[in-house]
Parts: sequence; C-alpha cells; structure tokens
Amino acid sequence: MTLLDALGNLPLTQPLTPEQLETLNAHNGGLDQTIHLRYCHIAPRCVRARLSVDDSHLQPAGLVHGGVYASMAESVGSLASVVTLGEPVVGANNSTDFLAAVSSGDIEAEATPIHVGRRTQLWRIECTQNGRVVAVTTLRTLAVNSK
Repeated sequence: MTLLDALGNLPLTQPLTPEQLETLNAHNGGLDQTIHLRYCHIAPRCVRARLSVDDSHLQPAGLVHGGVYASMAESVGSLASVVTLGEPVVGANNSTDFLAAVSSGDIEAEATPIHVGRRTQLWRIECTQNGRVVAVTTLRTLAVNSK
C-alpha cells in the first residue's frame, strides 16, 4: 500500500480519523520515514505533522539542520496539495526562512493555503516548537495530471 492508497478517496472532504492517520503513518516511506515525520492532522486545506528531534537531525553545531525544516515543509505542503486537489503534485519552489535555533524537543509543521489553483498551488508552512515559530516556508506545487 502506498501513501496515496492509504489516503483513500481524494480530494478529501473531511479530516482523516485517528485510525486513518495511523494507517497512513504506517505506510509512509521515503524521506518522511527517514526523518521520522508523523502526520497528526490531515484535512482539506490543512495538514500538520511533527517529528521528535534526534541526533540524525542535527548539523555539526548541534542545531537542527535547515534541510530538516525544508523537508518537513515540502512533505506537509505537498500532501496538503494532494488532499485538496485530489491528484499528485510536485514541488516547484521551496523557500525556507530560519527564525530560531532548535537542538531538541518536538517540531510541528502546519501547511495552510495562500493560493489553490487548478495547476499551481502556493502554501505557507510554519514550523513551530511549543508555539514559537522557528521556520517559515513558502512552497509552490504543481499538479502533474492537471490539464
């Protein structure tokens, strides 16, 4: 079963249940699995995920590597596009600003739409720790099957 299979009928019209989220997380692979990203809320126009910082997320200075934030944002924003549009997307541009350093604890990423068009979508993803914004990403996605 793939991640898209686990999502079921798309586009989503209501949030996934806790049971559906558990199934989705169990079948989530690739980079999400590598960085230990777990989805905690998936609904039309809003997706949230979190990870617990471990040594594999840190750069040599002991802080979370910027690529972790950019990867979280691309995963969360791309999935938000998929569940909103009902079709696969690819990232076209990812611009991440780092606002505060993190060395431990949990980081949560939340994607909300700026623009949802038939072919392109623009998402704002905030990465937070205990309510404090630590990184902000603007992600443009492109629908791959759109006509």
